Amino acid sequence: MNRAAVTSLVVFVLLVAVGWYLTNLQSSQENPPNTPAPVPTGSPDLAALKIAPESKMAGYSRDRFPHWASQGNSCDTREIVLQKQGTDVKTDKDCKAVSGTWNSAYDGVVIKEAGEVDIDHTVPLAEAWRSGADKWTDDERKAFANDLGGIQLLAVTAKSNRSKGDQDPAKWKPPVTAYGCTYAQHWISVKISYKLTVDQAEYDALAVLLKTC
Repeated sequence: MNRAAVTSLVVFVLLVAVGWYLTNLQSSQENPPNTPAPVPTGSPDLAALKIAPESKMAGYSRDRFPHWASQGNSCDTREIVLQKQGTDVKTDKDCKAVSGTWNSAYDGVVIKEAGEVDIDHTVPLAEAWRSGADKWTDDERKAFANDLGGIQLLAVTAKSNRSKGDQDPAKWKPPVTAYGCTYAQHWISVKISYKLTVDQAEYDALAVLLKTC
């Protein structure tokens, strides 16, 4: 074999080797070894919940969770939620909503009268009591009952709020099934934020709702 042929063969082998190396390098970058599979939405938070039996209701009263607290300028927590979660909300000089439109996420009903709107606690006060709030101070319970962070208080129909009562997701779920994922995520977030526990049936129900995400 002459020198030109040998040189060509060497170049060809080098090109093949470089191509193989680059292909495997790209593959390893796209699929690095020991990379865990993506976790379903909400699952990490669910795993962070502490499972424990519910406490007794001894000593519970809604008065132990003072609401609706003053938020300044004649407004209380309820009126602030109505303003934030409604559309075209108009208020009077005392901060009371006199007109507007509210969409009740639980049952899909559009409400056009402020007086027909209930402000629901995503995690009900009694449920919080059974989950650890019985050990809080009244000031801590007040903060929980008036949390304006955006997911603990929700403007909904009186019918859906009273149907839910103080039940957890093992016993009550929003009639609008499409809202189940969001409801579970909000419930989990509130419980983690306030270091509240869940019982086993509640945990299992949340896991089922998260599968709809």
